[in-house]
Amino acid sequence: MNSQFTKEQIKAAFDTVRALADAIRALGSVPSGVLYAQCMPHMDLPTYQKAIGMLKGAGLVREDCHVLFWTGPKAEPKPLQQLEVA
Repeated sequence: MNSQFTKEQIKAAFDTVRALADAIRALGSVPSGVLYAQCMPHMDLPTYQKAIGMLKGAGLVREDCHVLFWTGPKAEPKPLQQLEVA
């Protein structure tokens, strides 16, 4: 299988989604625009929207009137081992 993404790019994508999830979980809820304003130096709007969409699709976050609410597990996750992508 020939992938168009490198291992580093895939890991960076997972890290991005994980960082957003951790921020929303820590805050409990946050206006999406406020969160994006903090992310602007690091990602563009389509990337942010895609990552939030993944979290919503996974049932970890819900959005109501542009406010993101954490709906995932309350317990802190165990540290991840080094991500290995084949």
